[in-house]
Amino acid sequence: MSMTISVIDCGTNTFHLIVAEQQEDNFKILFRKNIAVKLGEGGISSNKIAPAAFGRGIDALKEFADDMKQFIINKQLCYATEAIRRAANGKDFVEEAKKQSGIMLEIIDGLREAELIFSGVSHAVPFGNEKVLIMDIGGGSTEFVIAGNGHILWRQSFPLGAALLLDMFKPSDPINDAQEKLITEHINSVLIPLSDALTQHGPVNTLVGSAGSFDTFLDLCLQRFSRTKTNTTWWLLEIEEYIKVHQTLLTSTFQQRLEMPGMIAMRADMIVVASMLLNYVIHKHNMNKLLVSAYALKEGMLYFAMKNK
Repeated sequence: MSMTISVIDCGTNTFHLIVAEQQEDNFKILFRKNIAVKLGEGGISSNKIAPAAFGRGIDALKEFADDMKQFIINKQLCYATEAIRRAANGKDFVEEAKKQSGIMLEIIDGLREAELIFSGVSHAVPFGNEKVLIMDIGGGSTEFVIAGNGHILWRQSFPLGAALLLDMFKPSDPINDAQEKLITEHINSVLIPLSDALTQHGPVNTLVGSAGSFDTFLDLCLQRFSRTKTNTTWWLLEIEEYIKVHQTLLTSTFQQRLEMPGMIAMRADMIVVASMLLNYVIHKHNMNKLLVSAYALKEGMLYFAMKNK
């Protein structure tokens, strides 16, 4: 018997809804919608959801509730991550969401988020016995997972999301050298536990990226170097090509980024700090292979729902 599952992932930048039908060990997407809520805008570094962002979030959930009326849903998972996790008014948001949309959000911690990201990525990327570092750059946090032989060896969530960095440092347009240095020093100090973990579990030379920023890095590279997408759930991103795109992003204005083939408008403001994070990890930890996963947290939620009927 097939089961219809809906998953809602309330991220710091984007709220996602997927409705899928379980087909044995896999799923078929029946409906998908993303809404650029930007929940972290105007408040994330001071640990609050600003009124305008709060309203956008509630409106998005009301829209999702309407969208789901066309399906008979057997199981529903609704998870909230860093922006709601860290906000003083995060629980108010959860209550208001239930009141206005009927959707009951569960706030998950960073470790659970990392586990679900691993579940999504491991179903998309055939890394076999190879040790890999999985990196998921969100708006409010960035999750890292070291995996080997198909298992999690180490995982941690860090308060290093692209929206958070943007709100904390408010870089100029384009970013200047002093700001770049300051942000890189901050990243370096926050990611000390990652260095320790890679020393303990290494060597790890393959980096697997998941979620929106990596989709954008891939699309920018494909457009710039006239490549076409192969496979269906993962892609190889040439590090040398990515570095060229990174250098261009660093010197670009917001308007120039908007006009880059492969850029989506909602990422144009945050992509520079997201790229600084990725560039830092590649160079600091000598990554020589970069893969991009089509699956991330929301697909991990789907597999979890399928496994736990």
